[in-house]
Amino acid sequence: MAETVPPRGLDPQGYIAREGSLARVPQDFRPVVAAARDGILDLFGTRLHSAYLYGSIPRGTARVGRSDLDVLVVLYDEPTEADRSGGQGLLEALDQGFPQIDGGGVLLSDRTRVLSDLERYDLGFFVACLCTPLLGEDLAEYLPRYRPDSLLARETNGDLALVLPRWRARIAETADTEEALRPLVRVMSRRLVRTAFTLVMPRWNGWTSDLHEMAEAFAIHYPERAGQVRAAATHGYEPTGDAAVLTSYVDDLGPWLAAEYARVHGVKAPRPEDGA
Repeated sequence: MAETVPPRGLDPQGYIAREGSLARVPQDFRPVVAAARDGILDLFGTRLHSAYLYGSIPRGTARVGRSDLDVLVVLYDEPTEADRSGGQGLLEALDQGFPQIDGGGVLLSDRTRVLSDLERYDLGFFVACLCTPLLGEDLAEYLPRYRPDSLLARETNGDLALVLPRWRARIAETADTEEALRPLVRVMSRRLVRTAFTLVMPRWNGWTSDLHEMAEAFAIHYPERAGQVRAAATHGYEPTGDAAVLTSYVDDLGPWLAAEYARVHGVKAPRPEDGA
């Protein structure tokens, strides 16, 4: 009898399998991870509950000089603006000290929020399935297992309509240069491709974090928009500082995707920071 192979990214029970591990960190990036770990401990001390890596480095797909370092820091108490400034300063120091990485991000949250009912299918899913433990207690032990269903789709990416005005403002205040626009193209491209993927995720019945695979899963169901999403996937890995790309995102692909997402999955539950 042939062995049953679960859909990509799922375990044999049909739940999304956690991606990444410290064992998969490429050798070239291990000094960066070690320095990040030490820097987090020095910066947050006893206020630190846990820290996690996410993205290409713990997945083992990072490219020297091209990939970014992405870290989530969870504190016992709510992060302050000083905490966020400190995290940004740590990232900048790592970026300058290690040519292996090209930028990145340090996200901050607190234990209560990660485990809250409101965040169970967004930040909770992110920690449980997309983050690799680096320091402290793993909060995945307190979170449920997740299936690639419409609830997960809605709560992870059902807020694109709220994001688009912020993107327009950010584009307007950014200098029209290759160096300044390139990071925006990378960030916005990745967000749009991930949203396109989770739009069709329940029908695809699986999980992937590879942008090109996401674009192909989307293309099966929306061939008329496939070219745009495939191009965005390419820009997510190889961004170009082109203002026309950003304009197409906020004036065409983004609004269409937000409307279709709301039609198919509904709108993400409001967060306090949304002003609701």
